[in-house]
Amino acid sequence: MLSPLRRIGLALICTALAACSNPVNSPYHEESAAENTLYSAFTTRSPNHLDPALSYSGDETPFTYSIYEPLYGYHYLDRPYRLIPKAAAELVDDPVYLDEHGNRLPADAPGEQVAVSRYDIPIKQGIAFQPHPAFAQDEQGEYRYYPMRAPDLNDAFSITDFAYTGSRELTAHDYVYAFKRLASPRLASPVLGVMAEHIRGFKEFSEELAQIDKQEPRPQWLDLRPYSLPGVRALDKHTLRIEVNGKYPQFKYWLAMTFTAPMAWEAERFYSQPRMAQHNLTLDSWPVGTGPFMLTESLTNRRHVLSRNPNYRGEPYPCVGAPGDQEAGLLADCGKPMPFLDKVVFSLEKEGVPLMGKFLQGYYDIPQVERGEYGVAMTVAAQDSVDKANLYQERGLQLRTSPEAQLFYMGFNWHDPVVGKGDTPEQAEQNRKLRLAISIVFDWEQYVSIFMNDQGQAAHSPLPPGVPGYQPLPQGANPYVYTKDNGVVKRRSLDEARDLLRQAGYPDGRDSRSGKPLILYYDSMMGMGSDATVDWMRRQLAQVGLQLEVRATDYNRFQDKMKRGAAQIFLWGWVADYPDAENFFTLLYGPQAKKDFGGENAANYQSAEFDRLYEQMRFLNDGPDKEAVVQQMIHLVQHDAPWMFGYVPNAGGAYQSWVRNAKPSMMVRDGIQYYRIDPEQRVEQIDRWNRPVWWPAIPVVLLVLILFWMLRSQAQARRRQVALRKEKD
Repeated sequence: MLSPLRRIGLALICTALAACSNPVNSPYHEESAAENTLYSAFTTRSPNHLDPALSYSGDETPFTYSIYEPLYGYHYLDRPYRLIPKAAAELVDDPVYLDEHGNRLPADAPGEQVAVSRYDIPIKQGIAFQPHPAFAQDEQGEYRYYPMRAPDLNDAFSITDFAYTGSRELTAHDYVYAFKRLASPRLASPVLGVMAEHIRGFKEFSEELAQIDKQEPRPQWLDLRPYSLPGVRALDKHTLRIEVNGKYPQFKYWLAMTFTAPMAWEAERFYSQPRMAQHNLTLDSWPVGTGPFMLTESLTNRRHVLSRNPNYRGEPYPCVGAPGDQEAGLLADCGKPMPFLDKVVFSLEKEGVPLMGKFLQGYYDIPQVERGEYGVAMTVAAQDSVDKANLYQERGLQLRTSPEAQLFYMGFNWHDPVVGKGDTPEQAEQNRKLRLAISIVFDWEQYVSIFMNDQGQAAHSPLPPGVPGYQPLPQGANPYVYTKDNGVVKRRSLDEARDLLRQAGYPDGRDSRSGKPLILYYDSMMGMGSDATVDWMRRQLAQVGLQLEVRATDYNRFQDKMKRGAAQIFLWGWVADYPDAENFFTLLYGPQAKKDFGGENAANYQSAEFDRLYEQMRFLNDGPDKEAVVQQMIHLVQHDAPWMFGYVPNAGGAYQSWVRNAKPSMMVRDGIQYYRIDPEQRVEQIDRWNRPVWWPAIPVVLLVLILFWMLRSQAQARRRQVALRKEKD
C-alpha cells in the first residue's frame, strides 16, 4: 500500500503528465486526426441488414450504398435529380417494346399495346469484387474456404481473421443472381411484391423456389444458379437483359437501389456454411460488393469502419452541377478519381448531447452521414441564439439546407359530405369552393415561419423541388389560392375566402340553411400536432368564422379511421421513393384510394380525368410530352383542391470546415465517396479548440503542495521524536 506522501507525489506526477497531453479530451489517438479518415456517429443500434436483398432502413444506407454498386445512381450535384450509369456502361432510357406475341413495337407505341419492355443493359468491363475469403483459391484452383475446415473457423469472428482472400470480375450473372435472391423464400425480401408485379415470370419463379425449399433433405445453401428466371438473364458476360411486364418507365429507378445490386454466388455460399451465423459471419454483417469501400471492422453497437476498396476502379468526380455549385466550391475536384477518403469510422453515441459536443470540438467531421436534420436544427439554433451563431461562425461550420423531395399536405376526405366530392354537381361545386376557402385561410407561409423557423417552403402542388415537373415560383404558383402581381406571388385575401364561403353556402362561417356555425374536424394521431399548432389552425379558420374541433386518437385507431374513410381533415406526409411525378401522383390516383382499395390515396380522391391523365403519364418517357401531361394533372388538382398542399420541409447537413464537396441530399445515398477532407486543418483546429485551461487548477495544485509540505514536516518531526527516544533508551 502506498504511503500518503507517495500518493500525493503520484497525483502531482499525473497532473504533470496530463498537462503534456494535447488535447486531453480526445476520444481517439491524436495521430488519428492526421489520417485521411472521416469520423461520424450512429445513435441507435448497429445496422440490422447489410444484405442488399433485405436492407430497407435509412441507417443502413451509408454502408450499403458505399459497398454495393447498382446499375444506376443519381448525379451527385444536379437538380432536379437525374439518373447516371454506375456499374452500367450506359443509361438505357429506351427499352424495346414487344406485343403479346413477342413482336417488336415502335418506340411511340401506346402503353396499352406493350406486353413486355425489354432492357438490354451493358455492364462495364473490368469491375472487380472487393478482396474477400469467399473468392480465395489455392494453387489447384480449389476454393480454400469451401467446404470450411474447423480450424479455419475456430478463431474467425471477422472477415479480416481469414488469412487468404481473392477476387474476380463482376459479370451480368451476378445481377441475375441478385434478382433471383429477391424471390427466395429464405430471405423474404421487402420488395418481393414489387418485383412480382413488374418482372416477367418473377411471381411464378418465387412460387417455384418456395416448392423447392420445402423438399427434403433441405440443403444448407439453396443454389439459385440452376433455376431460370424468365425476366432476368445474362445474354453474355457483360450484357444483362431485364424484361418488365407492360410499359413501366419508372422501373429504371429501381435499378438505382441496392435491392438490385449484384451478388456473387460465392459470397452467399461462403456464409451459408455451418457455424458461420454463430460467429456473426453473414451477409447482413459482412457484405461483399464492388463499390468504393468495404467493411473492415464491425463491433456491434460500438464501432464500424469502412476502408477504401483496393480493387475499386476510381470513378471521376463530376464536372457539372446545379446553379451555385461552382461558387460553393463543389466543382473544384472535377475529374479526379474517387473515393478521396481512406477510411470512414462510425462510432456509437447513445445520446445526442455528447454527439453534438464532440462535433463542436472537432472530433466528428459529420454528426450522422445519413441524417438530414442536423443542418436544419443548427441553422435554427443559430437564428435563436447569438452565442451559438457566433460559435458556429467562429468554427467555420458548414450548415447547408435546401428543400427536399418530400411533402406534408392537409387532406380532405373525398367521402365526407361537407368537404368531400358531394352527391350532386351543385353540391360538388359548393364543397370545392369551401375547400378553396379553407386553403386560402391556412397561411402555410406563416406556419413555416413560426413552427419551422423558415426552414421550408409552402407547397403549391403535389410535386416538391427536385422532382421533374416541379415549377418554382412564380411560374408554379397555385392560381386558385394565390395571385401574381408583377411576378410577386401573394396569397389571396381573406375577403376572397369569405366570398367563396358565401358561394359554398356558409356566409360568415354559418350554414345558410340552418344558421348553425360550421364545425370542421381535424383528425390526428396523439402527438401529431402540438397544442400550439392546433391553436394556430383554429385561429386561421376563426378569421372567417369557421370553427375547428380536434379528434385525436392513438396510432392504431387513427390508421383504422383512415382505412374506413372516417376522417374529415388530416395531415399526411410523403417522402419520394424515387424522383418521378408518378411517385407523388399515386397519392391521388383513384385505384389507390385507401378506403376502397387500401392504397396510398389517403384523401380517397376520385377524378376520372385525373386517372385518365395518370394512366397516360405513367407510360411516358421523360420529355416534353410527359411534362405537358404532368402540368395538366397539377392544374386539375389545384382546381379540385383535394389537398391543401401544405409545405415542403428543408433537409440539410452540418459539416466541419475541413470537409469538402458536401452537398446534403436524402435522395443521393452514395455520397461518402464524394467527400474529401483536409487532415492538417483538422489537427490544427482540434488543437486550438481543445487546449486545456489550467489556471483554475493552480489553487488546487498550491493546496496539494502545502498539504504535501505539512505532511512531510510532520513525518520529519515524528522521525526526530523516534530518534530522540532511541537515544534516551
